[in-house]
This record gives sequence, structure tokens and C-alpha cells, in this order.
Amino acid sequence: MKIACCFTVLVAVTFGAGAAPQTIKLPEEVAKLRPSDLPGAKVAARACVVCHSADYINYQPPGMSLTQWTGEVAKMQHTYGAPITDNEVKLIGAYLAVAYGSAKPDDADVIAASATAPAPTNAVASIDVKALLNANGCLACHAIDKKVVGPAYHDVAAKYSHDTQAAAMLAKRILEGSSGRWGEVPMPPNAGLDEEQAKALAEFVLKQ
Repeated sequence: MKIACCFTVLVAVTFGAGAAPQTIKLPEEVAKLRPSDLPGAKVAARACVVCHSADYINYQPPGMSLTQWTGEVAKMQHTYGAPITDNEVKLIGAYLAVAYGSAKPDDADVIAASATAPAPTNAVASIDVKALLNANGCLACHAIDKKVVGPAYHDVAAKYSHDTQAAAMLAKRILEGSSGRWGEVPMPPNAGLDEEQAKALAEFVLKQ
């Protein structure tokens, strides 16, 4: 769950010893990825905006091809350590090439790249929660037993330990985002997750 742009940063003023820090309020993140029915759109919503704004995509040259966009995504994977698989590189590249580049959804190479999407599963028992935590950047903002950017999972579990509706409530917040409950830093939505995955994450948190 990425560190959103709307947060308060304390900057120490160094014009003298004991100077009070100043508060800087950055604008809220409002950029959105372009909608698409391609499977790579959901993967991009989950993986790309964990690390940077959707506006970053608009900084790339217009009209890039599938090969070029896939190369850019592969660079994010191999050079910057983006938590995506080789198949997800192809999926995201195909989506970006159609949504922002020169490719068409019915191009043969786009269809082939998009066909690498794994079959969905709705069985909570088969969901690898640890893989979801890593793939969605959750551990960049949360830890089990200590506050990072967001609250520790242990603290969330303690707060809602007697709430019978907590799992459904947390799953909804994981999917749709949340703000103002644990401080000023909002948790952005996780559009790349489905309801069963969000439920599995919520149940995991409540067991900590």
C-alpha cells in the first residue's frame, strides 16, 4: 500500500540551533490510470502505483510501441526491483501500449501478451497472503508489530478484537482505501485485488 502524496513532512530548519521544524503539506494524489478491459490494467493498478504516481506514465514519449512499453516495465522489474513477475511485465506492457501508446487491443501481439494472465481463484484457503503482502507493497507501510507509515497489524487487530464486523470492514477499506483513522497519511485503494484477496488480507491482519 503505497505512501500517498498527501502527507505531512517535518523539515528541520537549520538556520540556528534549536530552530523549530516547519510543516509542509503536499497536495493529494489525484492522478488515475486510464481505464481498460485488458488484464494488465488491474495488474498496473496494483503494482505500478505502489511506487509512483500514475502521472509518471505521462512523462514517457507519446506513441510508444508494445515492445517499448514492455521494455520500460521490465526496467522497473530488473533495475528498480518492482515486485512483479515476468508474466506481469507482459500484461502491464500490453495495457500501457494500448492505453498510452500506439498499440490496439486487437493487435495479435497485444492479445498474446494479455493471454499470459493466470486463471483467477476465489478460494480464500488457496490465497498466499504473504505473496499478496509483498506484491501489493503492503509491507512498505505496515509491519506486524511496529508502526511504519501506517499502523502495526498487531495494533489494528487489538483495536477491532471485539468487532464481529471487522473483517468485512477492513476488507472494504483495503479495496477502496481509507483515511483519517490512523493519522494523516491515507491508505490508497488497491484496485488490483479482488474481494476474496482483500478478505484474506483482512483476516490475516486480525489474527496478528
